[in-house]
Amino acid sequence: MSLPWLILLPALLAGILVLASHVPLGREVLSRGIIFLDLAIAQIATLGVVLAYAAGFESNYLVIQVFALLSAVVGALLLLYCEQRFAAIQEAIIGSSFILAASACMLLLASDPHGSQHLADLLNGQILWIDYKGLLPLLFITLLVLFMLYGPWQGGGRIRFYVAFALAITTSVQVIGVYLVFASLILPAVAVYYLQNRSLSMAYAIGISGYFLGLMVSSLLDLPAGPVIVWLLAIITICFILFNKPKEKV
Repeated sequence: MSLPWLILLPALLAGILVLASHVPLGREVLSRGIIFLDLAIAQIATLGVVLAYAAGFESNYLVIQVFALLSAVVGALLLLYCEQRFAAIQEAIIGSSFILAASACMLLLASDPHGSQHLADLLNGQILWIDYKGLLPLLFITLLVLFMLYGPWQGGGRIRFYVAFALAITTSVQVIGVYLVFASLILPAVAVYYLQNRSLSMAYAIGISGYFLGLMVSSLLDLPAGPVIVWLLAIITICFILFNKPKEKV
């Protein structure tokens, strides 16, 4: 049964807030050539949530956020250290970090009778079930991340980027899931890659279109929202690239 569009509005607003911080972060990730950084930090933040569950704080929202944030920040700073010290193998380190964090989540949830459901929620997200009150923490973190990215700062560019990245991922991964976090960061940035100015506004438009159409399709077909949005973002990105990629000179 399809959902009334008013029920989908908080989910769409959540997507817009996620895109507000993830689109500029995604462009930076793409330009730095560290494509899988977001997956690694998202999975490390997820590990923090699972650690909170394992410690018995499953119903304590604040403690879960602290676990997730500390995990993400520590993971981000360790990856920053590796970038500076082992630049040649940074992508391999990032990929290994993702696998280790994912494996740790599975081990910690192995004895939990609800472990498979917890894992599915963290991977696919629960964007359809967010309400207006639940948007407030996401709004606060989004504004903080944008201030860190565009505020009147001098120096500390790498540290600021990694910490802002960890903050953004910590909140969004619990709302939209690991898969949609990656799609929100990378696909809009990839879509505008061939544009001369790599337009930020166009990347936002592509992201919002993907969320809007994905929510509509998931509602009409009664399918999980997260995976559908991922696919719609991918389809829009592919179409946009095909129509806008410059022809190569022969």
